[in-house]
Amino acid sequence: MPYNMKSVSPTSADQKTTRVRYTVLAMIFIVSTLNYASRATLSIAGSAASKELGFNAIQLGQLFSAFGWTYVIAQIPGGWLLDRFGSKNVYALSVLTWSVFTFLQGYAGIFHATAALVFLFGLRLLLGLAEAPAFPANSRVVAAWFPAAERGTAAAIFNSSQYFATFLFAPLSGWITHEFGWKWVFFVTGGIGIAMAAIWMKTVYSPADHPRVSPAELDYIEKGGALVHMDQPPSAASGGAARPSQWAAITQLLGNRMLLGVYLGQYCITTITVFFATWFPVYLVQERHMSILKAGFSASLPALCGFGGGILGGLFSDGMIKKGSSLSAARKTPIVAGMFLSMSMVLCNYVAAEWIVVLIMSLAFFGKGIGALGWAVVADTSPKQVAGLSGGLFNMFGNMTTIVTPLVFGYIVETTKSYRWALDFVAAHAAVTIIAYMVVVGEIKRVQLRKT
Repeated sequence: MPYNMKSVSPTSADQKTTRVRYTVLAMIFIVSTLNYASRATLSIAGSAASKELGFNAIQLGQLFSAFGWTYVIAQIPGGWLLDRFGSKNVYALSVLTWSVFTFLQGYAGIFHATAALVFLFGLRLLLGLAEAPAFPANSRVVAAWFPAAERGTAAAIFNSSQYFATFLFAPLSGWITHEFGWKWVFFVTGGIGIAMAAIWMKTVYSPADHPRVSPAELDYIEKGGALVHMDQPPSAASGGAARPSQWAAITQLLGNRMLLGVYLGQYCITTITVFFATWFPVYLVQERHMSILKAGFSASLPALCGFGGGILGGLFSDGMIKKGSSLSAARKTPIVAGMFLSMSMVLCNYVAAEWIVVLIMSLAFFGKGIGALGWAVVADTSPKQVAGLSGGLFNMFGNMTTIVTPLVFGYIVETTKSYRWALDFVAAHAAVTIIAYMVVVGEIKRVQLRKT
């Protein structure tokens, strides 16, 4: 049932109404951009590093997938840490540690062949472990700070950081690699992240604890459905009700058909993301014979289109809610439409001109951006007692593809000596997403945990 935001909008007479939630959202966006930049550094530096260190396509695929193993495994523990210790501190520690592990990857050049492979593989494992709490934390912060009718846009903005990261860091990393060498891509990205961890601690608080939020803004977001007391003790957050046990909550979440459909959809949507974040720049260099510098700049255009699509999808979804559409219709419509557009990437198999390839990929990534509303759905559906755990479970299923896709894609390329079937493999996931949301998900609503 849609929320009626007119009844809770701040009055024009209240001149002290703050907009602190937008500052918090800006910080989430910046940190999430660095999150994606850190995990994607190898995609730009990969071609040059592979040539210098002697890696083949299968070994490069193994390095791309290493991140996913620990990232997936750590999602549930990461969600539990968020529910136990709150978003602010856990997120700050996550930013600091992933930035250190990114920085250290620049030292892989002192090794060669197998030793370099093992060194980078180990650091990619640690990177996945460190980044695990980030997006469940984003979902928790948005659920705490934003009313339902603004949540789709807020989630779309932080989720669009993945496209902005590619738009900003792909050409930057390409230029750094060209001018200074691939090692400096890791040094620069890691150094920026270390600085941001300190800034985060000085900027972000929960709504109830923020020193600059006004009572009017707090009242507005709470009446609109924001879980403003999420990081408070259980007596404040849930009227004295204790949190359910972790495994009891997981069992209930996994038994919910709606959530299982959402998990399947997120796995497929993330597959498209993984392709663009890992193999796409390599595809431009190896299949389309671009220079590393040109590939970096070419990859930025689809990323910019994905960013625009992500914002547009969130605005369109929230606009539907404000006009009276159901939550289900408002979330599903952009997802389905966006996935239809994403399937267009298979057309790249039938064109030769570089500019047409980039144009088609831009359209596909624009569609992926429109349809990437999974985190908004999580914020809409997660039980408030275990919002971090619910987000972690969602992200665990979604990011299983970070293990599978780089390996399968690399295997297809190595065995067929072509990217044709590999692109078909990625595009098929967009079709499965449509099926998941149209057939499996059903009504989108907040899950209520049963007492155990």
